[in-house]
Amino acid sequence: MPLILPGNVGSATAATGYNVANSCRFNSGDSAYMNVTSVSTVTNRLKFTISLWVKRSTLGAKSMIGTVGGDDTNFGAIWFDSSDRLNCTEGSGGGELNFITNRVFRDVSAWYNIILAIDTTQGTESNRVKIYVNGTQETSFSTSTYPSQNSNMHLNRNGKVQYLGRHTDSSNDYYFDGYMAEVVWVDGQQLDQTSFGEFDSDSPTIWKPIDVSSLTFGNNGFYLDFEDSGDLGDDESGNGNDWGENNLAATDQSTDTCTNNFCTINSTFADAGSNTIAADYSEGNLQLLTTVDGWKHGRGTFLLSSGKWYAEAKVTETGAGQNGNFGIVQSTLSGTTDANDRLEGLRVGLGGSDTDLNKLDSGSGSTIFSDMASGNIVMLAIDLDNNKLWVGKQGTWYNNNNASTTLSPSNQDVTLPSNDAGWVYCIGNYRDGSNNLKWEYNWGSPSFAISSGNSDANGYGNFEYAVPSGFYSVNTKNLAEFG
Repeated sequence: MPLILPGNVGSATAATGYNVANSCRFNSGDSAYMNVTSVSTVTNRLKFTISLWVKRSTLGAKSMIGTVGGDDTNFGAIWFDSSDRLNCTEGSGGGELNFITNRVFRDVSAWYNIILAIDTTQGTESNRVKIYVNGTQETSFSTSTYPSQNSNMHLNRNGKVQYLGRHTDSSNDYYFDGYMAEVVWVDGQQLDQTSFGEFDSDSPTIWKPIDVSSLTFGNNGFYLDFEDSGDLGDDESGNGNDWGENNLAATDQSTDTCTNNFCTINSTFADAGSNTIAADYSEGNLQLLTTVDGWKHGRGTFLLSSGKWYAEAKVTETGAGQNGNFGIVQSTLSGTTDANDRLEGLRVGLGGSDTDLNKLDSGSGSTIFSDMASGNIVMLAIDLDNNKLWVGKQGTWYNNNNASTTLSPSNQDVTLPSNDAGWVYCIGNYRDGSNNLKWEYNWGSPSFAISSGNSDANGYGNFEYAVPSGFYSVNTKNLAEFG
């Protein structure tokens, strides 16, 4: 299962340089997308460049990044296919442009910078289409069909509907699941990767974004930075090519970005060592509902070996409610038995007279709050430097018995066992027919509305309750400093 490891956390480890503040979270289950009609006079249909950062959530299904055109033949599209390969296509079956990578993109913990640069005026065929991923040009394709010289491309057609996160044809609609950031369209130029990013000087394998606001965007160009939660489709290029928002809300603005990557659910985790967890992951892998009766377990995307970490989760009854777990397990453990027997954290019980919050000490539970209610928010504070864990609910810590942000170092709820292999977040949920719990996890970039708004001492994260002193939200900037 992909894990972000300390020292190998991508561009988000860079302490200096350009920082991306926000991304947009697209949830295919909501049919979320953006659209705009391209201008009546594009600068040049022969030359243009598209650059954007994406973090995937769902794998193994057709996932649309962006398309232009609204019929089955005259369209251009960038997408991941059901084999998780990157596709750049024009027209039905590819037409004059059809590229499919050999390599697959299955790391749900990673941000990818994808650049498609077109110039059909080039005499050399291979110069007409260039595709870059994280600063390196892709050269290995299962299919590579180049356009004819001086071909006008569908992707930059005038007066056509452009979609972000969607493709529609005569029989189906396809959407994108995950996050997008720094979406840039340059009309009239074929630019290389250095116009959008750079390799980190201290870690030369790490690709990171640069400020693109001074680019010449051309008539049909735009730049979406998603920094206005009330107007996520606002174009910052100066062209005013604003995008319409469909089934997107202010809560779909995220601080999970290509310069500060937050923990989410690892949708590739194999439950019991063989099958992917039977669950509905949604909202950028921050929401969980199980879809098959019985216990099902999952993992977070980060490996933690040190530091002090804070997280919240909102737990809502569906049907009569059931039980669910949230905590950490040793990274070497796998399967449902290990998760049940060795989880350190908490268990929520809802349904009938069962309205409890239990602390879990190596899987053994004891009730600490007997007034747990649907929609309550539970809290976890984990100190891996001193092997201690605290459990709370609705702003109150159990052993501290108040809403204080200072946790007593001698009054923990759970003493963690020694572990040299590191820890991963563990999630579990029980389903019985229509009876279930909906979990909405918040490692600092929530998918649900926060009424108060609290960040950690570094200014990262958005939480309902105050972050305990010395504890931090779970993201790569904090991991680089403390993890």
